[in-house]
Amino acid sequence: MGQNKMKRPSWDQYFLEITKVVAQRSTCLRRQVGCTLVKDKRILTSGYNGAPTGMDHCAKAGCIREKLNVPSGERHELCRGVHAEQNAIVQGALHGITVKGSTLYVTTQPCVQCAKIIANAGIKRVVFIGDYPDELSINILTEAKIELEQYKK
Repeated sequence: MGQNKMKRPSWDQYFLEITKVVAQRSTCLRRQVGCTLVKDKRILTSGYNGAPTGMDHCAKAGCIREKLNVPSGERHELCRGVHAEQNAIVQGALHGITVKGSTLYVTTQPCVQCAKIIANAGIKRVVFIGDYPDELSINILTEAKIELEQYKK
């Protein structure tokens, strides 16, 4: 019998593809972001950015940051949405799943707020696809000794 020559994705490719699908659930008007937390090649939780549970989505409530022309990466406190990384970590807390020692896959580089939460959650590695204008977040993740990798195909 012939050998199977099929090319399988790496684990990072596999989990990033899943994370891209998670991002499709986002209700944010400005940027769709998905996040998946993985440990020992098993998905622990996932999250996407959008309004908190039970609140109107941004499409209905409107986006104050858009209305005020706030640049990307600034004035997060004005946004009614919860970031994908925050949602994935909260899902662990809500359901009693520890995320300590996990890898966080995300479609966009984490912001500074998420970087601080990632550090305190004990996440050991962050793999992201897209850039985000927040150099401080990179500094925090680096200082916290979290392995950081921008995925390049």
